[in-house]
Amino acid sequence: MKRWLLIIFFALLPFTAGAEKLDMQEYLFGHVGDSYEWHITTINGHHVSIHLPVIVKSKATGWHCFSSERLAHGESYMGLHIAHGDEPHSGKIIEKVNGEWVRPLDISITKNVLSLMMSSVLLVVLILLTARWYKRHDAKEEAPKGFVGLMEMLITMVEDDIIKDCVGKDYKRYSPYLLTAFFFIFFNNLLGIIPFFPGGANVTGNIAVTFVLAMATFLAVNLFGNKHYWKEILWPDVPVFLKAFPLMPLIEIIGMFTKPFSLMIRLFANILAGHVMILGVVAVVFLTVELGAAMNAGLSAIAVVFGVFMDVLELLVAFLQAYVFTMLSAVFIGLSRQEAEHE
Repeated sequence: MKRWLLIIFFALLPFTAGAEKLDMQEYLFGHVGDSYEWHITTINGHHVSIHLPVIVKSKATGWHCFSSERLAHGESYMGLHIAHGDEPHSGKIIEKVNGEWVRPLDISITKNVLSLMMSSVLLVVLILLTARWYKRHDAKEEAPKGFVGLMEMLITMVEDDIIKDCVGKDYKRYSPYLLTAFFFIFFNNLLGIIPFFPGGANVTGNIAVTFVLAMATFLAVNLFGNKHYWKEILWPDVPVFLKAFPLMPLIEIIGMFTKPFSLMIRLFANILAGHVMILGVVAVVFLTVELGAAMNAGLSAIAVVFGVFMDVLELLVAFLQAYVFTMLSAVFIGLSRQEAEHE
């Protein structure tokens, strides 16, 4: 461990020499935000990036598909450019129509989209490799080892400890979705911790992604809820005066939407906060350059140690957030599948 800390520390020192003043806003939002290119590294002042395809429908000139390299360094192409500074929709492609800045229809392959595609394909491949082992071996006679054994342990844990206990007797109906949600979140959380390509994208810290996940749970709960579930919402077992003035049904209907909302915000906020904390710790190395070599070296050493600790903690958070999202989704689904109690 000490050897690795020294390696990291001395690897960072050359970048602090003669470093320009760090723009914290650009530094933080540049790492946790989405972008039209994937910055990999900088070599001798030259940025090495993957320029992603831009696919937009301009309100003035129609559809366009081109490389984001045309919009690099604040350049414009066909009246389109990436907003910056005081312009609205900062970081997004905008155009001027009738004297006003507006956003075109944008379905570009951004950094988060590309990471989402790669992680989904990689996750499917890993699951299929696990399934292939079971097709070629008799699990009753031979226990899986290595990666397949790890996958079996995780799947069994989620199936037995979460889905079966929370959903109830028809848990198998919802196992595919809940297992998919768990591994999708867990896998993308792990990739987000890796600081180099193809990791580092803030997928599960993007509220659009967590919104889709929460919406999937919302649909699973409300489309497949039984009669008892809807009765408890629209005509609950409460005194008549509370039904005449629909206070309880109103509260229950609001609860239908607050539950997925809490799922969305919890995952988004926790993952985003974790990334920001790690970036803030690393920024100490560069922010303390002006304090002198001794102060910079001392605070940098502390930052490196604390950064390693935060990275290890993020591994735990990556698992916990996937576990909590899956557990709460299973609980909400289980509540929609409960039967009426009979004396």
